[in-house]
Amino acid sequence: MPATPTSLLDSSHLPAGPAGIRLVVTDMDGTLLDDAKRIPGGLWPMLAELRRRGVLFSPASGRQYATLHRQFAEVADGMVFIAENGTYVVRDGVELSSDPLDRSVAAGVARTVRRLVAGGADVGAVVCGKRAAYVERTDEAFLAEVRKYYVEHRIVEDVTAVEDDVIKVALFDFGPAEHTTAPALAEFAATHQVVVSGEHWVDVMNRTANKGTALRGLQRALGITPAQTMVFGDYLNDLEMLDAAEWSFAMAGAHPEVIRRARHLAPSNNDDGVLRTVARVLDLPYDGERA
Repeated sequence: MPATPTSLLDSSHLPAGPAGIRLVVTDMDGTLLDDAKRIPGGLWPMLAELRRRGVLFSPASGRQYATLHRQFAEVADGMVFIAENGTYVVRDGVELSSDPLDRSVAAGVARTVRRLVAGGADVGAVVCGKRAAYVERTDEAFLAEVRKYYVEHRIVEDVTAVEDDVIKVALFDFGPAEHTTAPALAEFAATHQVVVSGEHWVDVMNRTANKGTALRGLQRALGITPAQTMVFGDYLNDLEMLDAAEWSFAMAGAHPEVIRRARHLAPSNNDDGVLRTVARVLDLPYDGERA
C-alpha cells in the first residue's frame, strides 16, 4: 500500500464513471455515519441505484447484527451484514460465517474487567453472543453506550455463564481505551486479537476473526475480486478490510495507520465522504441530502 494515499479532497485524479465495482463495503461509526451517528439521507436513493446496477452494498461494523439490521430494515433484503467486526456475517437472516470465541477466553476477559473495575477503572464488558449481548454493569451511563451498538442486550448476574455462542468480548472504557484498557489485555494478545475499535472500545476476538477475513470469504462466495471492491474505514479494526480491496479509502480524520494503509483518502464522515466517493467513482447522482 502507498505511504501517502491519493486524495479525493483536493484533486481530480480518480476517474469518474463505472469502474467495474460490484461490491461496496463500509464501516459505520466514523465512516458512513456522521459524528451525531446519523445515516446520510442520500444513502437511500443511492442504494436503490446500486441495486439496479447489480452492485452489492454491505455494512461492516463492530455493531451487532440486530442493530445493523434495524438501521437498514427497509432495504435489508439481500444485503450482507458483516457484524461484530467480522465474527458474524448474515444475509437474509441466514448465517454465512462466524468465528466463535472459546468460552474460557471470554470468561477470562470478563474476569480481567472485574479486576480493572475493582482497581478503580471505569470500564465495562459486553459479552457478544449470536442471539444477544450480555452485560453485568447496570449504571445508565454504561448502558447508554451499550444501546448505541447492541439493540439486543441483556443484563445478567454473571456474563461468564451465558448460554450462547460468544463471538466477541467488547470493552467500553470511559477513558482512552488505546492507552488504558488495551494494555491490560496483554495476556490475551499473545493468542487472540485485542483490537482498539474506537476511542473508547476494545474488542477481543479470535486471531482468525476480522473484517478482512469476513470480506475475503464473501468475495470468494460471490466471485468478486479485490479490483471490483470498494471499502471505506476510519479505525484500526478496518485495516484488514482495507487490504482486501483495490479501491480502499480512509476517511479524512481517520487513525493515522488507517490513512497509511489505504490507497485513497475520502472526505470526512461529516461531509458524506462515503456517498460522495461512491458517486464520483461510479458516476451516480448525489444531492448531499441528510436525514
